[in-house]
Amino acid sequence: MEEAAAAELERLQIEILRRISLLESSILPQSSSSSSSPSLPDDESETVSRLSSILRSGGVNDFCFKRVASDYYDWSLESRRVVLGASSIDHLCKSIVLVNTQASSNVLDCSDRNNSKYYLVVVQYSARFSADAVKNFLYSLNEGKIPKKRFNLRLAPEETSNKLTGFERNAVTCVGMKTNIPVILDEAITKLRPNFFWLGGGEIDLKLGVRTSEFLDFVKPFIVPCS
Repeated sequence: MEEAAAAELERLQIEILRRISLLESSILPQSSSSSSSPSLPDDESETVSRLSSILRSGGVNDFCFKRVASDYYDWSLESRRVVLGASSIDHLCKSIVLVNTQASSNVLDCSDRNNSKYYLVVVQYSARFSADAVKNFLYSLNEGKIPKKRFNLRLAPEETSNKLTGFERNAVTCVGMKTNIPVILDEAITKLRPNFFWLGGGEIDLKLGVRTSEFLDFVKPFIVPCS
């Protein structure tokens, strides 16, 4: 009985802390995509410093980092939107590494952008990702010279993703990866208004907000309707 009461008290305390965080986010000034300079967390980490330098050197000036709570991924998309100050839940995106399990035996890495062993896909949390759409895109990209059966995109094992990107699960971002993995951006993200979206920031509790047009110029992803 006492254990149940203690568990309920802990649950209530966590919920109170979450609501306080949401309240602070709605009251305190939010990082705006119209800021004259990038906004960085007070506790700027080595990751923030490194990725900020990479972004600036690539001509990206309209971006910001925001630190979130450790239980962020237990929250609803709406709660995450509020904390980040995003315009809608559709502006919340994730980066996932895919592996082509049916690639020819000589395709072992990412040296051929059009026929890579791995791809990093940026897609909205609110969307349903279609691996078949990516498969069809890659088949067309190679002008049918590679049999369609040679494309079978699946989520890469976590350890493979970590090794290729240098980032843990829920921290993956396409900025500053260890490997130059070709990036595919879901076309729906390019149609968001305002054109400023959020994705992983290199650390599990760090998020990166960036101007879509600058992101496109810097990353130069394939734009594919894959949701």
